Amino acid sequence: MDQQRLDALETALSNELKEREFYLEHAARTRNPLGRTMFTRIADEELEHYQRLRELQKKWQQNEKWPQDIPLVVAGSNLQETMHGFLAREKFEEAGDQDDLEAIRTAIEFEQNGVAFYEKMRAAVSDPREKDFFALMAGIEGQHLKSLLLTEAFFLDPAQWYQEYEHSGLDGA
Repeated sequence: MDQQRLDALETALSNELKEREFYLEHAARTRNPLGRTMFTRIADEELEHYQRLRELQKKWQQNEKWPQDIPLVVAGSNLQETMHGFLAREKFEEAGDQDDLEAIRTAIEFEQNGVAFYEKMRAAVSDPREKDFFALMAGIEGQHLKSLLLTEAFFLDPAQWYQEYEHSGLDGA
C-alpha cells in the first residue's frame, strides 16, 4: 500500500469536508436566493464526494491495494442546470453583495485547487481504474468551477448575464 497515495486521499477527504462546511456557512449567511441555492447544492455534492472517497479509503486500507469493487460512479454535477432553472423560475436581477462575491471567489479558488489536486493524483498513478476515478473527480470539480464562474458573472452584472447566457435580446420588433 502506497502511504503517499493514502495521505493524498486523506487530504482529499479533509478538503471535501472543509469545502462543504464553507458552502453551508455561506448558504445560511447570504440573503441572495441564487447564492443560497448554489451554495446548498454544492455542499450536497461535496458530501457525496466525501462519502465516496471515504468508502474508497476504507476498502483500500482493508485490502492494502486499490479496491476492485469501487464503481466509477459519483453523482455528476448539475449546478449549471440548477442555476439556469432557478433563474428561469425566479427572474430577479439582484446582484450579489461584497460578501457573496468574496465567498464565490473563495469557492472558485477551492474548485481550481480541487481540479489541480485530482489531476495531479491522476497523473501520479498507473492503475487505469485509479486514473479514471481521479479524472472523474477532476471533471466534477471542473463543473463546479464553471458554475461558480457563471454565478460570479451573475452577481457582478445580472442584466449582462441574462443577455449573454439566456440569449435574450431585441428581435427588431
